[in-house]
Amino acid sequence: MGQKGTDRQIDNIEFAVADIARSRAFYGAAFGWSFTDYGPQYCEFSDGRLTGGLTTGTVKPGGPLVILYADDLAATQARLEAAGARIVKETFSFPGGRRFHFQDPDGYELAVWSDK
Repeated sequence: MGQKGTDRQIDNIEFAVADIARSRAFYGAAFGWSFTDYGPQYCEFSDGRLTGGLTTGTVKPGGPLVILYADDLAATQARLEAAGARIVKETFSFPGGRRFHFQDPDGYELAVWSDK
């Protein structure tokens, strides 16, 4: 969060995690995110468009649903499962596309959608 964001647009997402190294490995393997460490208790991630943080603290699964986009939904699901994700809602169609939900190693539920 070192750069000024754009007014009224989502700029950052922060996850409290039990193990920063494990979370880095998971999100790096699943989505190819890059990381910058800011000490032992905080790591910034970037997906190339949006930045956020991984911080140590009390893990509180739930909260807002973070939805990621994928050009290839099946390939993304395969990468997530290989990285250790648990699929909690199988792929379903909705007006405009398809999506599935998964849990990361700390129990956060996220979704991935595609318009294809």
